[in-house]
Amino acid sequence: MAFKVFLDANVLLDFLLKRKGYEDARTIIQLVTERKIQACISPAIIHIVSYWLTKSYGKPTTRDLLLLLLSDIRVIDCTHDVAIFALHSKIDDVEDALQYYTAIQHKLDVFISSDRVLQGLGTVQLPVRSVREFLQMV
Repeated sequence: MAFKVFLDANVLLDFLLKRKGYEDARTIIQLVTERKIQACISPAIIHIVSYWLTKSYGKPTTRDLLLLLLSDIRVIDCTHDVAIFALHSKIDDVEDALQYYTAIQHKLDVFISSDRVLQGLGTVQLPVRSVREFLQMV
């Protein structure tokens, strides 16, 4: 069975903007397009990524890139109760908390992020791994 993963914005931005970490992020996206892993993001990720892509590439290219990504990546969201739970969690960053508990709600296997603080807050139920750590797992 393929891993079901949540991709944090930094993974997509590394790939789409060819930032440091591009090669590893590209490998993740390749695994997604080959259907070796199932990737999910939240609407907030689309918002974050679109902001930075628009600054770099303009609106038409941003729209095309996002539509291309969404042909292979599923958008998930949380319920009201999960949002309340996330806000009461030990994760101080509201955005991270919402995304992390959304991933738990959808029973994902791994949360992939380069955010070192978030990596330290992952649980056995949903570990947070860097791109490199995840690639070593698969």
